[in-house]
Amino acid sequence: MRFSFYTLGCKTNQYETQAMEQLFLAKGHEIGTFDEKCDGYIINTCSVTAVADKKNRAIIRRCRKENPGAVLGVCGCYPQHDPQAIRNLQADVLGGSAGREEFVELMLKAAAEKKSFEQLDKALSRREFEVLPAGGLEGRTRGMLKVQDGCVNFCTYCIIPYTRGPVRSAPLSLVVQQAQELEEKGYREIILTGIEIASWGVDLPGRPAMSEMVTAICQAVPNLRIRLGSLEPRVVTEEFCREMALLPNLCPQFHLSMQSGCDSVLSRMKRKYDTARYFESLCLLRKYFPGCAITTDMIVAFPGETEAEFAESLAFIEKCAFADMHIFPYSRRPGTPADKMPGQHDNATKERRSQQAIALGNQMNLAYRRQQIGTVQEVLFEETVEKWDVGHTPNYLKVYVDATGRHNEIVRVRITDIHLDGLLGVPE
Repeated sequence: MRFSFYTLGCKTNQYETQAMEQLFLAKGHEIGTFDEKCDGYIINTCSVTAVADKKNRAIIRRCRKENPGAVLGVCGCYPQHDPQAIRNLQADVLGGSAGREEFVELMLKAAAEKKSFEQLDKALSRREFEVLPAGGLEGRTRGMLKVQDGCVNFCTYCIIPYTRGPVRSAPLSLVVQQAQELEEKGYREIILTGIEIASWGVDLPGRPAMSEMVTAICQAVPNLRIRLGSLEPRVVTEEFCREMALLPNLCPQFHLSMQSGCDSVLSRMKRKYDTARYFESLCLLRKYFPGCAITTDMIVAFPGETEAEFAESLAFIEKCAFADMHIFPYSRRPGTPADKMPGQHDNATKERRSQQAIALGNQMNLAYRRQQIGTVQEVLFEETVEKWDVGHTPNYLKVYVDATGRHNEIVRVRITDIHLDGLLGVPE
């Protein structure tokens, strides 16, 4: 049989989709694309905001309408959080945010028996890390390696601790083994992913530090580039940076989670740092990784955010001079404390503040890209688009060069100019 996937949300979801693809392939089935005729369709959902839920529902309805005779499975955080919504949309297989092997088995069973099945569990009771195969379909150049799941931060705007459960870390021996398997499959870069990778190790014997895990992976596959997923500022200490700077294959790009540049807003969000601690982490990264790319995400128009607080946030991000930013207008998420907070903003305010922050983020991104002109970068080429071979530098800037078919090659490229959303270069 042929199955296809539609994945929404974070890199952890992307990783888990790739794992399920491999599970289907191992059982002798085929993987197709979502817009072609298949026997079954799987939608791996995100539920980080109410807007994400709306997107989930739209794609589920569309899939059911266009493929009435196929088996439709829905898994991920949305059904874990609101299973009745998925039942109302007439999915054949309803899965949560864990138990991927069982979910695959239920998809096959539903296809064979023309029956419906559910597979949910109690997320807050989970204690074991779910082991899944790493890597995806052939032709991929950058593989994701899930090292951790779950979160116990309980930020006031976030539902994920309730849908993903507490922290579960992959054993060190497992992540090293899977990194080596990715190298054997031909991957040139590994992205370490999880719900909050900075918490890796807190549930393991001896509470090993995250830096121990990163060091072990970098040393196990010294010829592969290793890229870190999103980091909490609290993990970035002098010791952490000193250890990471000893790893030549660690990519100098760090996504340092921020959410707001105003201390009073951070407090209402129940983030576990203030702007002073955040800026300290940023400066440490730049001290040990000169020229590194520091990226972040920011929520604007959080409940109660005043014009003065928003202006404070804008001034802080300008001070930080990020290489890139993801800007999100606050989206109400039923079931979280922020949903009941006073001072909810209207859409016009959210849009205005989003556009202001995006404009500033674009200015900083352009300035960072301009700093690369004249430098020589090692570019991992991932695809050919029209007349360009397209890839990324270690600091995760997109580079375009004249196409000759360099897929999965790392090539030294001299950066000559700004081009589209990235840089233009000439191979040396």
